[in-house]
Amino acid sequence: MMQARKLALMGIVIFGLVSLFGDIVYEGSRGIVSPFLQKLGASAFLVGLVLGLGEFAGYALRIVFGVLSDRTRAYWGLTIGGYSLLIAVPLLAIAGGWQLAIVLVLFERLSKAIRTPARDTLFSHVTKGMGSGKAFGLHELMDQIGAVVGPAIVAVVLFTTGGKFEAAFSVLLIPYLVMLLVLAAAYAKLKDRVSLPAVPERRAGLKKLPRGFTTYSAAVAFNSMGLVSIGLILYRASSLGSLPWIVALLYLTTQAVDAVSAPVAGYAYDSVGRKLLYLPFALSILPSTLIFFGGLEYVVASAVLFGVIYGMHESIYRAAVADLTRPEVRGSAYGVFHTLYGLGFMIGGAVFGLFLDRGLVYLAVPYVVLTQALAIFLLRKTMHNR
Repeated sequence: MMQARKLALMGIVIFGLVSLFGDIVYEGSRGIVSPFLQKLGASAFLVGLVLGLGEFAGYALRIVFGVLSDRTRAYWGLTIGGYSLLIAVPLLAIAGGWQLAIVLVLFERLSKAIRTPARDTLFSHVTKGMGSGKAFGLHELMDQIGAVVGPAIVAVVLFTTGGKFEAAFSVLLIPYLVMLLVLAAAYAKLKDRVSLPAVPERRAGLKKLPRGFTTYSAAVAFNSMGLVSIGLILYRASSLGSLPWIVALLYLTTQAVDAVSAPVAGYAYDSVGRKLLYLPFALSILPSTLIFFGGLEYVVASAVLFGVIYGMHESIYRAAVADLTRPEVRGSAYGVFHTLYGLGFMIGGAVFGLFLDRGLVYLAVPYVVLTQALAIFLLRKTMHNR
């Protein structure tokens, strides 16, 4: 038992460091990609279209790579390959036009789709000596440290160089290289110590996923459909006349709250179980309605609440997938879960964007309540499943 716990702690630290440096690269670029594309001559419509397509593809393609990881058992190969494609971010420094920049932005999203189901599967196996809630919560804490450090580094570089995007993207090559070194150490340390399920005689597929899991994934889809995104919260802050540095500070605040929420929720999940999921489902009603009322103070409250909820998304939502599925289909399960999760956010983003543009407050509140009520109803149906 002690050996399994020691291995779990090693896995949390090593995979956490990989995610930390990976998030410095990705989150560092996230806040400046839109103005960078604008500087290169891309229209607002094109920027919105590309970023929306990239987000959905980054989630939707996870089902493909989730199934692929289970069928090939190439969990390490897909994890390493996916993280390696993050080179697209520092390469933005040499993008001379918006066309190449857009290709690189989409490659970064592809890298997320490739690595996430395989990485989460490896992580769930290496940390099985510890509660899944604690493990995913601590992993998300380290991930969010990178999500705070990355934008801070970029902000400093832009401030000291007079707004040179190329310098900011170039600096992100350093954490990218460190991430590859840590990933290599992870493979060397853990590849022979992670007990992965043997390849079954009959290939596992989507039909083998338990009903409780599919119901849970549908519940999460409705939950994300009724949760306003951080992008629209920041858009609302800007539309109220907030200066850019205030908007950036609001984004950092959300990431910091996320970093605290994830491990706290993870530890609570291992004691309470899936009943804890009722909390973020119900809380999702608040930020999604507050942004339609009052001034900046309501937007700040929405951002903080979003951080609390999103920390739970990245910890206990993922932990529940491990609890509801067998090891041999877990890669497929994470692929399905992330696809439905992303689909919910894509639909919700379009709906909330329309509500904000048209000032349709009278439709926003019932929409939010209805989607979360459906989510809670479906979640309740999963409570007696493994």
